[in-house]
Amino acid sequence: MKTAPIDRRAVIAGLAGAAATLASPAWAQISLTDPSTVRTVQVMKPGDYLWAPEVAPDGPVIIVVSLARQRAFVYRNGVPIGISTVSTGKEGHATPTGVFTILQKRVDHKSNLYNSAPMPYMQRLTWDGIAIHAGNLPGYPASHGCIRLPMAFAQKLYGVTRLGLTVLITEEEAVPRIAPDPGLLTRTPPGKKPEGRGIWKPELSPQGPISIVLSAADRRMVVLRNGVEIGSAPISIDGPVTEPAAYTLQKVEGEAFHWLRIALPGQKGVAADVSAEDRARLHMPERFRRALAGILQPGATAVVTIDSLRQGDTGQALTVIAGEDDIPL
Repeated sequence: MKTAPIDRRAVIAGLAGAAATLASPAWAQISLTDPSTVRTVQVMKPGDYLWAPEVAPDGPVIIVVSLARQRAFVYRNGVPIGISTVSTGKEGHATPTGVFTILQKRVDHKSNLYNSAPMPYMQRLTWDGIAIHAGNLPGYPASHGCIRLPMAFAQKLYGVTRLGLTVLITEEEAVPRIAPDPGLLTRTPPGKKPEGRGIWKPELSPQGPISIVLSAADRRMVVLRNGVEIGSAPISIDGPVTEPAAYTLQKVEGEAFHWLRIALPGQKGVAADVSAEDRARLHMPERFRRALAGILQPGATAVVTIDSLRQGDTGQALTVIAGEDDIPL
């Protein structure tokens, strides 16, 4: 397959801009609001991609896919390190929107649904046929629901991901910006206790990366470990939540959890620590908070959405994770 990577030096020098300080990788950033970068993303041809992993050599990875824009954005340690053209589901085979985790990875995989079609560098998002993989990019949605990437980009992406990694798929033209910071794991003060009880079953998945999804519509939090739901609880958030948000856990010091707000495309500014004021906005049952705090480690990710996590709700349902069934890719 023919791919057209854009020159690495152009990515770092011409596109990242002077704000990309490689000497400080945790805060270096490909400035997606810089006019030259925005222009480049807009004029990308099928098969084009940007890849600058040295901008953030270490840290948790999260992937955002814009169906309207037909682009995938890769962040590491809260910093964008890659952008690629994609081809998603065609009419009648729409790519589902929502929050997913990577359930399975295979370098050499063939479809059991579509005549053994090759799916190199496959990263499964659901057990009923949706995955990220290398494939043909004609310049428009053409897949059976999967997210196709240029071969070279798919290979590079495969090398930095792991099982349980969070993938956010949106229909929006502009990739979602950060919501007003809700903070995470603040103690629940008197008079602020959310109604209802939490469910906590960590034995369902004893090990693996943690992903947290918080729905403002449902006023509920879901905790996934290695792609398996291990807990959920009612929550309350002070103030409005008007846009999706994404966070990564940087470090844990005693009972202090240092979360980094990810600066997604369309937002001015850079990745930043969540302030104490913002941390005070989120409330959850105290027993659930303590249980969750006991398993969190740096690298955990959290996504806040205004959508519902339930099927049949008012508004569009948001897929959190698909249960495994007998339908293979």
